[in-house]
Amino acid sequence: MSELSSIPDWMSIIPPIVAIALALILREVLLSLTIGIFSGLVLMGLKSSKSIGQAFLEVPTAIQHSLVNKDHISVILFTLMIGAMVSIISKNGGMMALVKRISKKATTARSGQLATWLLGIAIFFDDYANTLVVGNTMRPLTDKLKISREKLAYIVDSTAAPVAAIAFITTWIGAELGYISDGIAKIPNGATEIGSAYGVFFQSLQYMFYPILTLFFIFMLVWRKRDFGPMLKAERKARAADAMVKERSVVGEIDEVEDKKESLWSAILPIAVMIVGATIGLFYTGLAGGGEGQEYVWNNSVSFATNLSEIIGRADSYLSLIWGSFCGLFMAILITISAGILSVRKTMSVAEAGVKSMMPAILILTLAWTLGAVTESLGTAEYLAALSQGNIMPEFIPTIVFLLAAGIAFSTGTSWGTMSILYPIVLVTSWNICAADAFSIDASMNIFANVVSAVLAGSVLGDHCSPISDTTILSSLSADCDHVQHVKTQMPYALTVGLVSIILGTIPAGFGIPFYITFPIAALTLYFIVSYFGKMTETEAVSQ
Repeated sequence: MSELSSIPDWMSIIPPIVAIALALILREVLLSLTIGIFSGLVLMGLKSSKSIGQAFLEVPTAIQHSLVNKDHISVILFTLMIGAMVSIISKNGGMMALVKRISKKATTARSGQLATWLLGIAIFFDDYANTLVVGNTMRPLTDKLKISREKLAYIVDSTAAPVAAIAFITTWIGAELGYISDGIAKIPNGATEIGSAYGVFFQSLQYMFYPILTLFFIFMLVWRKRDFGPMLKAERKARAADAMVKERSVVGEIDEVEDKKESLWSAILPIAVMIVGATIGLFYTGLAGGGEGQEYVWNNSVSFATNLSEIIGRADSYLSLIWGSFCGLFMAILITISAGILSVRKTMSVAEAGVKSMMPAILILTLAWTLGAVTESLGTAEYLAALSQGNIMPEFIPTIVFLLAAGIAFSTGTSWGTMSILYPIVLVTSWNICAADAFSIDASMNIFANVVSAVLAGSVLGDHCSPISDTTILSSLSADCDHVQHVKTQMPYALTVGLVSIILGTIPAGFGIPFYITFPIAALTLYFIVSYFGKMTETEAVSQ
């Protein structure tokens, strides 16, 4: 088990429990993670008779050690550069032009909601930018079309995080890959048996039931022109009102530039360059052998998808993301300055603000890496796996993790904080439990990928239901909606999708039911729920 033989095995779970408990009580993730790290260092010091004071002084040293890691530095660089790029295209008129292009043909309540939904998907690269841009800019249009502020806030909130969580290149992907990579590194022969972090992320998408079904659920509500519960009352009230014009209050740092300077290309080109650059990087490093140093030879005896999967699995995903984000940031700066939209000084000031906006996420990441290193030294994952053996069926691990993630995110109000606490524990633990139950590599891999998605999906669900969630609060503010009303109207929808995701998605997937069966059944169930329980607004019902 652990090399710290002088302490009982059960004490190895104290650091993560301390971090989780304090996060729930204090609702402050940074402090909770720090205290969790400190408690782990105290336990580690018991073997060498170190004092509590010495353990306290070792906290910054442990954090420093977590940063002396090439992959961790790569994640930080990517996150900072994409934050700077998002900030620039939010200021140079590109975002505004994108909004106007999508909303141009919205002339009815349904088309207005569809335009909002499409815009939420289009701004996939950051949930904060998504929330602030879509809410603030679509509000005048939705007011004109008599769409309730509650419905606007719901669409904004329930597209932002799900899209950012499942897209290939976002401000989330660096953190996700960092957690997955660390989990793989802690598993014996993990790199050989499991593959790359990016490969695991792609495989986990088939289990991302809540985020994907949420996007589908919104579309069905809008397309069918139906709502139920508190949202139905809000929509009927809005349709019956003579006007919904309120004083516009812009939340966040989203500036409108002069109309003549608003250009769709100011947003499209940097994003396209970023995606293409990262994609080329994946192919280039994959064909070159990535960390293996051996060129890949195309195998004509297998399918194109198999070759592609092998290439991506061998690629240096961190280097590819850095290349992509750097090229995208450079293009954003070049367009903004050359077109005379912003001065050189203003452009760089905006980029700096974008870097600063990512610092809270970087701090959470760094402390999570440190706590993961401490729990690894204590043998926490091994103890939990041994404790669970014979008591928990591996097939139910993803469901348990999903519920745990949802509960923590609801209580703390942060998806990132939830991921930072759970990922270092559950990835290795789930793999060890499967190994103890003599699962094959393929079966273990399915559970592992399902657990990866369960943490992420559960975090998003809890975040959507939490009244103290940052994105939930931002959605209320950007839509100028009463916050209590937003939570009250959104929660029934989030819980509906969450319940369907668990019963018809996560649980069957744990037993090996493939996604091409689970997703259609879950989607069809949501369709019937919308059709049976949903009712049209009074004005729309009369018109039909």
